This record gives sequence, C-alpha cells and structure tokens, in this order.
Amino acid sequence: MRRAALRHCVVTELGLLCASFFARPTGSPDAEASMNPIFAADDARIAALADSLIAACNGFHARNWVPATGGNFSARLDDGHMLITASGVHKGELTRRDFLVADLDGRPLEAGRKASYETGLHTQLYRFDPAIGAVLHVHSVANTVLSRRHDAITLRNYELLKLIPGIMEPSTPVTIPVFANDQDIAALSRRVDAHMQEQTGLPAYLIAGHGLYTWGATVRDAKHRLEALEFMLECELWNGGKNHE
Repeated sequence: MRRAALRHCVVTELGLLCASFFARPTGSPDAEASMNPIFAADDARIAALADSLIAACNGFHARNWVPATGGNFSARLDDGHMLITASGVHKGELTRRDFLVADLDGRPLEAGRKASYETGLHTQLYRFDPAIGAVLHVHSVANTVLSRRHDAITLRNYELLKLIPGIMEPSTPVTIPVFANDQDIAALSRRVDAHMQEQTGLPAYLIAGHGLYTWGATVRDAKHRLEALEFMLECELWNGGKNHE
C-alpha cells in the first residue's frame, strides 16, 4: 500500500514547527512511530534524545528505581520546548510513542496528548537554568525511605561526590534538601525555585516519600549524576543515616 503523507504544522512563538505524518498499514514495522507526527518526521535529533532517555530508563527500571509508571524523564529541545514522558506510561516499557513535545509552560504541542502530572517540576528547572539539558526523576527504595526520615540529606566523604560540578574534594559536604510532598505541583515548583535561588549550585532534591529529582547538561550527564547520587543514598540507608548527622 502506498503511503499517504500529511503535513502537520504547529505554530509557536519561535517559528513554525513542521512534521510529516506518514499513515502506514496497521502491523507494519514502523506503525507505532507513524502514530505520532512528532516522530514520523525525519528528525534524528528528537529520535536520538528519546532513545537516550529510553536507554537510561531501562537501566533505572532494572535497578527497581522506577517501578510501574513511577518517575518521569525529559530533555530540552530548545529555549522554549522539551521532550518529556507522557502521563501514565510504564517506565520499563517505554517506546518513542511514549514521549511528547511540550512548551516550557507544560503544554503539549500535539492535540490530545497529556504530559506527566509533574511536568511543572521539569519546566521550573529549564526556566531556572538554561544550561540544564535533561531532568530525571526516580523512585528508588533508598531515596524514598530516607526522604521520609529527614528534612535534608548531607553527603560527605564519598569519592563519587566529585561527579557533582564544583566538588573537588570528597570531604566537601553536599546537602540535598527534602521538600514535603504536595499534589499542587505549581505550589511545589515555586518552593523548589525559591530554595534554588537561595542555595546556588544545588545538584538535586528529594520529595518526601516520593523520589529524587536531578539534572545535567545532557541526558548522559544527568544519568551519571543520578547513578552517583543513588549509590550514595543507598550507602546512607545501609549506614543508618549516620554519615549526615
């Protein structure tokens, strides 16, 4: 069957975003990609970012850091847009179709798509620092339990602290704040923003009983930071939290 091409265009304040949507017969190898006009276009950069996030998330799921639909992941596309996981998708079964493009007010560009409930926490970070290129959020046992016990976690004397920008010596303490869980994401993002304005250089934060948010210039950088933080948090959990007293 010959493919029919439909031009799909979204007008934004930055210009015209156009993608080609190719309707393919059901069951074809790329039928899944054809369901999403964002990915039907030959846009290698967006596809590569999605694939990087999928690969990272597969590793996190294997470690039980993103059970079921928990967690969310995003990457900056430009000054006004990001690629982010859609709402309610299983993080161990992600495909390109499970991502969408949204502006930095959290509005999906594709009609009928719904972004993650916590999209506002991603947009706050991208607006706060133009150098942030990716945001990762996981729900590990260690970060969930510790965030229920403490108002902040201070990490020190871990060699992996040197993965955090600006930290040259493992003896330098790094404090990860814990915010009370709040279903009002707009209110929570304002509290995070106010804290980040006061505590510059913050590498991550925790939400009590919920999980860890961290970020980096690229998906790779954010992934490395997340792995280092989760290792140290697991050490804190095994150590009974004595290291940060």
